[in-house]
Amino acid sequence: MIEALSFQFMQNALIAGVLVSIACGIVGSLVVINRMGFIAGGIAHGAYGGLGLALFLGVSPLLGALGFSVALSALIAFLTYTNKERADAVIGAIWAFGMAVGIIFADMSKSYNTDLTSFLFGAILSVSNSDLWLMGAICVLIALFAAGFYKEFLAVSFDMEFAKLQGLNTKLFYTVLLIMTALCIVACIRAVGLILVIALLSIPPYIAEKFCVKLSQMMVLSAVLSVIFTLTGLALSYMFDLTSGASIILVASFAFFIVNVCAKNRL
Repeated sequence: MIEALSFQFMQNALIAGVLVSIACGIVGSLVVINRMGFIAGGIAHGAYGGLGLALFLGVSPLLGALGFSVALSALIAFLTYTNKERADAVIGAIWAFGMAVGIIFADMSKSYNTDLTSFLFGAILSVSNSDLWLMGAICVLIALFAAGFYKEFLAVSFDMEFAKLQGLNTKLFYTVLLIMTALCIVACIRAVGLILVIALLSIPPYIAEKFCVKLSQMMVLSAVLSVIFTLTGLALSYMFDLTSGASIILVASFAFFIVNVCAKNRL
């Protein structure tokens, strides 16, 4: 594994893994405490529409996914903020819409790109320098928003009604949170793909939550766990010639089961 670090593609993969882990640690913690896993899943699968559209127009797939997923997250925020009881139906419809749009535009593309499947299941070993710049920009943006509006996100996450009574624009921060989720998902596409990204967003924060009493601590520990899972999965995929995204999620899943078994045995 050490000799592999001399290759540019492996160095890019390691940097991408760390950037993705930081983003997932921050956003994933907010997703978990707000119980927004299904919403994140809807945005992730809906982003496929952006990939298909980008393929049809001949532009960067990541930029297509970025624009499409941000638009979908804003739409979800608008439709579910005052009607959370029916959020599952709204998200399910948007989920299906995004996937259908992606498939239709991929069919209409004159030069169908078989590499489109790598965006579904991840291909961290093929991360380019331009991908790293986009991931880095997204990671910095997420970190700045989380640090600058930490108290607001904390208030919205734990008691939205009280935050609203205190004069906080809860609708704005709810929308921003969903947009941050969309940005994080786009950053993760190359690492684990749209199909598996929800696991990286939820498993590390779920584990971290059991050992932390503050949201800030949960974010940090979640990011550290994500780094461990990502780098371990990356090493396994390189040594045994396995799919990188699936290897990363498999490592995280094993940790998830071990923590849960240990927690039950204590009780």
